[in-house]
Amino acid sequence: MIHYMNLWNDSFQSIKKKTKTIEMRLNDEKRQLLNINDIIVFKNTRTNEEIKVKVISLKQYKNFDDLYQDCNKIEIGYREDEEANPDDMLAYYSKEQIEKYGALAIKVEVISS
Repeated sequence: MIHYMNLWNDSFQSIKKKTKTIEMRLNDEKRQLLNINDIIVFKNTRTNEEIKVKVISLKQYKNFDDLYQDCNKIEIGYREDEEANPDDMLAYYSKEQIEKYGALAIKVEVISS
């Protein structure tokens, strides 16, 4: 199955460079349709460039705090000199949404850009 998702430019570039290998999302109804080996077409919200990735693994968490504790900060998109803070996800999702759906770590592998 093919899924389509938008990505901010920084995350898009990090996935394209293969430094970010885990995309973090709310585990809402749309993300619950994901399966291993599915294809995601990420669209850069700034440039409209697209990149295709294959879903390697999916891991559900109660919240982003748990996800951040379990994942390497480089894999989720932070640089070595940055502090990984789960509260950063509040820029995208409300506390109510996170409480309702939980978080999802989508491990991906770039297949074409």
